[in-house]
Parts: sequence; C-alpha cells; structure tokens
Amino acid sequence: MRKNTRSRRDIILWMAQFGILLAIEALVCFVPFLGSIPVGPLVATLAMIPVIITAILLGTKAGTLMGFFAGLFSFIVWTFMPPGPTAFVFTPFAEPGNIFSLVICFVPRILTGTFTGLSHQAFKKIFAGKKFLDVFQYGISAVIGSLTNTVLVLLGIMVFFGPEFFQTVQGDAYSLKGLLLAILFIFATNGLPEAFVSFVLSFAVSKPVNDYLLKK
Repeated sequence: MRKNTRSRRDIILWMAQFGILLAIEALVCFVPFLGSIPVGPLVATLAMIPVIITAILLGTKAGTLMGFFAGLFSFIVWTFMPPGPTAFVFTPFAEPGNIFSLVICFVPRILTGTFTGLSHQAFKKIFAGKKFLDVFQYGISAVIGSLTNTVLVLLGIMVFFGPEFFQTVQGDAYSLKGLLLAILFIFATNGLPEAFVSFVLSFAVSKPVNDYLLKK
C-alpha cells in the first residue's frame, strides 16, 4: 500500500513539474518580449529552454514530449500571428509552404528534447561522482539540444525551401552560394547566442533543482 501511495505521489509530482514547464513554454512562445534575450546587438530566443530543462530534469521521454508541444506552439504562432515573412518555413498555410513546413516545425523541436535527454544521461554515467564535471551533464547537454534545433531547422530550410527562403530574405536571384552564406549568418547570429543562453540558463536552473530533488 505504501509503495502504491509513493508511486501515485511520484506521478502527481511529475505531472506538476511537467505542467509548470509546459506553462513556461507557452509563455515564451506566445509572449514575444518574454521569449527573447538581447545578446549584444543580437537576440536569442528562449523557446527551447523549457524543452531542454524538461529533458534534463524529467528525462528523455518528457523532453521529447515537451519538444512536441514546442513545435505545436510554434506552428500556431507562425500560422495565426506570424512574426515575419518566412512563415511558410513553419506552416503549410502560408505560401509557398507545404507538408515539409510541418517537418521543419516539429521534428527539430522534438529531437531537441530527445538529444538533450540522451546527452544528459550519457554524461551523467561517464562523469558519475565527479562534481567538477557537472557542467557536461547540464551545460553541454543544453548546448547539444539547442544546436540540434538550430542545425535541423537550417538544414530543413536549405533542403525544402532554399530558393524561396533566399528570395524572401535577400530579394535577389537565387544562388547556392548566397543561400549558404545566409544560413551561416543566421547560425552565427542566432544559433550560437541561443546555444550560449541555453548553456547558462539550463545549468543555472537544472543543477540546483536536481540537487534539491535528490535530497528529498
């Protein structure tokens, strides 16, 4: 009976933690000024932070599920309140979007949770008992997750919407070299700052919370 009570309590605790992180994910997705941080002249979005923290604190499956919700929220935003002219990358309801828009919108977000959770578990085993290497368990796992989203989104753009994307953002005749330069620029100005912010926030939040939960 005691075992069943504890199991039920663990489930309730898990649901409460996931629910709080899901609410935070909704906030950073639907409230623009809460979902971005200036990094010098650049802006890093926070949409992947709750996904990454969920994967670290609650496990790979929970992180993967949160990634799905991140993709769903992103789809809603780009469909009904698009923040820019490249909405077709993330929704088939904006021309010239198609089914691959959904692939770009969902798959990178989902795999962000998956790869973050797997990385965290791997580093946790490799560096077990070595507190001074906690940065790998938390910070580097977060960087891997953040770059997963960035790299897969940019690859999806190149493969599925290269010419359309280039003409939309540059207004010039399409060229592969021009597209590659544009993608590299986005990676440097958005992807790297987002990875840095993920490193800092995920380590700052996940480690103390996890240490507290382990003491309970």
